[in-house]
Amino acid sequence: MTSEFKLAVSGAAGRMGQRIIAFSNESKIVSLAAAFDIATHPRIGDDVGLLAGIGEKGVLLSDSMVAAKGCNVLIDFSSAEATESHIKFCAENGINLVVGTTGLSDKVKADIKKASEKVAVVFAPNMGVGINVLLSIVNKMAAVLGDEYDVEIIEAHHNKKKDAPSGTAIGLAEAVASGMQVSLAEKAIHGRSGLVGARPKKEIGIHAVRGGDIIGEHTVMFAGPGETIEVSHSVLTRDVFAKGAVRAAEFLAGKKSGLFNMQDVLGLK
Repeated sequence: MTSEFKLAVSGAAGRMGQRIIAFSNESKIVSLAAAFDIATHPRIGDDVGLLAGIGEKGVLLSDSMVAAKGCNVLIDFSSAEATESHIKFCAENGINLVVGTTGLSDKVKADIKKASEKVAVVFAPNMGVGINVLLSIVNKMAAVLGDEYDVEIIEAHHNKKKDAPSGTAIGLAEAVASGMQVSLAEKAIHGRSGLVGARPKKEIGIHAVRGGDIIGEHTVMFAGPGETIEVSHSVLTRDVFAKGAVRAAEFLAGKKSGLFNMQDVLGLK
């Protein structure tokens, strides 16, 4: 079955891009129509199906996002700089957008919100199903446990990751803050050093570890009187992100505008 909901993939020659292409091949809703990467990539002009190991698809790797014109949805896992231009391009050309890029500035996040008035956007720091279930769980835990339990978030990623803390750790912290009914901007503390004094109530600690080839590990610790509760999530393969991204693209089929996240995609709200 071939879908008329045409998909474009940015960063298509990278590890994530290749896996997104592979899983899009299994979809009955979206159909790969365009793929692009940086102009200097040595595989420009190659069939992206062959790059992804799924056989020829008749879609060649382009060196420009212009290749996405005429598509219905773009999946973007790239750099903060590239994402900024992709947002503008999609809004101008009526292309729905899935954004999985992390480390975005407040300005780019505002651009995403503005673009969602013209096109439908799924924006999530983590496209995995499991971590989004965890987001819902920690929100409820924070609401029930209250300020008698201190919350610490520890995340670990590979040594090539550029942003810290991870977008997922921030998302978890936001879920905790929402459950506590506090402002994350006021209560977040990123690591500790020196004579910091006694830990205040409702502080949310966030700690980043970088090393080796860790794909992604997140733990939320609730330390209370006489007990400690920990909930953790580990990613063993990037396929969980790729599958989630394709699922998000499928979710946008037929939608005209609006800003969504993976909680919407998974029906967790």
